[in-house]
Amino acid sequence: MNRNLWLLTICQGLFLTNNVTFIAINGLVGLSLAPLGWMATLPVMAYVVGGALSTGLVAHTQRRFGRKTSFQLGLLVGLASALLCCYAAYSRNFWLLVAATLVAGYYNANAQLYRFAAAELALPAFREKAISLVMAGGLIGAVAGPNLAAGTRSLTDVPFAGAYLALAGVALLAIVLLAFIEFPPPPPKHASGGGRPLGVIMRQPVFIVAASAGALGYGVMNLLMAATPIAMQVCGLPFSDVAWVLEWHVIGMFAPGFFTGHLIKRFGTLPIMATGLALNIACVAIALSGVEFQQFVAALFLLGLGWNFLFTGATTLALTAYRPEEKDKAQGALNFCVFAVLAVSSLASGVLVTTQGWTLLNLGSLLPLSLTGLALGWLALSQRKLRQA
Repeated sequence: MNRNLWLLTICQGLFLTNNVTFIAINGLVGLSLAPLGWMATLPVMAYVVGGALSTGLVAHTQRRFGRKTSFQLGLLVGLASALLCCYAAYSRNFWLLVAATLVAGYYNANAQLYRFAAAELALPAFREKAISLVMAGGLIGAVAGPNLAAGTRSLTDVPFAGAYLALAGVALLAIVLLAFIEFPPPPPKHASGGGRPLGVIMRQPVFIVAASAGALGYGVMNLLMAATPIAMQVCGLPFSDVAWVLEWHVIGMFAPGFFTGHLIKRFGTLPIMATGLALNIACVAIALSGVEFQQFVAALFLLGLGWNFLFTGATTLALTAYRPEEKDKAQGALNFCVFAVLAVSSLASGVLVTTQGWTLLNLGSLLPLSLTGLALGWLALSQRKLRQA
């Protein structure tokens, strides 16, 4: 870990502070402003749809201006969108809130590349550990996000407007820290546009599995996490309990970052991803056993652990699917897959939890988990046949 990696780790933590706070409050603010109850998570959905729509633009700015300038642009958009969310809350304008979170998706799409930038800031032999440790910076968000939401909930006379103002300050702090990070220079323009066509890259089994496992694992996590504040409110649990559950969920997401890279080095990528899948299934089993506070805590904590193993493994696996000169388009495609699934899961989360309930929501999550298991099994068999050939 060098200075650049430590600073990027803090930036990752500030990014997750933004994400966790958005998850904690956007569904509740949406529920209070939406014309219909099932629209409550549309602001959450808009955040990831904005990310999906921004992946091409982000890939272009990364290729043209390099990591630092593109990341700084993303933070400026994040700052402006947080202020716009605050105004939407004050004016009680639901559709302005949705539009503001849609714009914030550009920041989301940029910051999702921090994990790939981490691999470029370390020696090749340590890139798994660099990815894992920078993702561990999300622990900052695990603590700061829920506490920021709870502490600023009543800062103004409009519920949660103060939280949006605080997020603008978080973005400003990240802009300052990012100025001190030295990224490798972007490749020459003739090289950055080279490499194989994107279609060829995406047809590789390793890319297909990395994209599908990363996207589906993230989608299941988002499906259950976005619904949790609403489900807990329906069950009569106070917002302080919601903040506590989300804090432990995000600790589960990022605390393993201190050792996931070591585990991948020792046991291999696919076994760690399979372990993550098993943890997600355990999460669903606990969620189905009841709706008491302790069951929400245990289920969401396991959900976070499973996400870490699956997503860190998928990111590491993806690094083997493209060459350096292909990274911008390949990473853009990977992030588009993630955001596309997140968009569907965000909408489905609000619709299912408000119309069908917490139990059917969890049962529905078993379908994408089953598809993830099939993908991992298919790649394992393909690799075994290649070794035997």
